[in-house]
This record gives sequence, C-alpha cells and structure tokens, in this order.
Amino acid sequence: MNKAERESLAGLLPFEAEPQLPNARRRLLKEFVMVEIRRSAERPRRRLVRPALLAPALALGVAVAVGVPALLGGGTPAYAVSKNADGTLTITINQAKDPKPLEATLRGMGVNAVVDYIPGGKRCSPQPRSTSFLSRQEARNPADGRPFHIWPPNTDEPGFRIDPAAIKPGQTAVLEFSVSADEKTAGIWANISNGPVAACTLVDSDEAPLGPPPGWDD
Repeated sequence: MNKAERESLAGLLPFEAEPQLPNARRRLLKEFVMVEIRRSAERPRRRLVRPALLAPALALGVAVAVGVPALLGGGTPAYAVSKNADGTLTITINQAKDPKPLEATLRGMGVNAVVDYIPGGKRCSPQPRSTSFLSRQEARNPADGRPFHIWPPNTDEPGFRIDPAAIKPGQTAVLEFSVSADEKTAGIWANISNGPVAACTLVDSDEAPLGPPPGWDD
C-alpha cells in the first residue's frame, strides 16, 4: 500500500490511522533512539572463536597410554603405539613436532627410552651420546635373538617396530627419528645404552642426521 492509499483509507476512519505524538514527545523519542543507536555501535562485539583457532590448544594434549595418543588440531593422532601379538611395539608417527609425549607413552609402557626428532640439516650433539652403546649383536632379545629395532621386510607397514624385551633392567633405549620438511619421519636410528645418555642439542650439520658418526666405535 502506498502513501496516497494509506491517506485515503485514513480519511474513512473515525480515528487517526497513526497516533500523532506531541512535538516535544516526538523529539525526546528521537533523541532516545539516536542515543541507543550510538551505544550499540560503540559496544564491543563478542567474537566467536573459530575451530581453527582452537587447534593449537588441542595440539597440547598429551597422552601416556596406548590407543590414546596426543591429538593434533584436526583430530589426527600425532603418534600411535600399538602392541603386537609377539610382544613387539609398532610406533607410527604422523607429525614429528614434540618427541616428549611419545617418550612418556613408551615409559608408561615400561620402555625406558629417550626419543628425539632430528630435522633436516641438524643432528644431535654430542655424538656419540653414550660411551656404552651395545653392539648390533648385543642389542637383541635374549630369548630368541630378535634385534631391538625391527624394520619389517617386504611390507608396507607405515611404522617402526622395536622389541622391548631386548632392553634389560638399567639400560636405556635411544630412538632418533629424522624428520622431513613436512614433519614426517623419514628414518630411525635405534640402540641401547648400558650407561647415561646425553641430552640431544640440535646443531647445524651436513653429515648424516642420525646416530654417531661412522667409525665412532672403532
């Protein structure tokens, strides 16, 4: 209905179609409305936190049990540790950013281990990190001779396997993982030490990133 039609209809009614306010009341009402509009414009708006902003907080979650690994922002486990029927453990790493949760999980499973992630162009210092690393023949399960670190041959298994039974009381397993630019693990160096293991300080290096330099045990 346009303005002319409304005015024509109003003329047929015995009362005003739209109540008319006195000028003073109309001015006060207008001033009140304008004040409220200014207040609404100045009032700080509540900003909803987007899920993407919550991802870093989720990434801080640390788990210390098999099947409940640390989670990334999208819900993908940063790593997983599964126990196989033969007693070995399969370690799968989807994002290699912080090795401490994985280290805590292994320790929670009774595996005395030190875990480090080594990005490209870096290596741990000092090397060797222990003066009492076992030889390849010594780092084995005493019951069946199975090596501590097992790389399954002729399989597409995406993880690394270790045999906790090869670690005797008082010994420490050392796991160094090389990490690519996309934070995926590319390789592993694993051994067992009879004595203390030095903490890993990352230093620039153009040498092989994992383990002691060649000939260290000659």
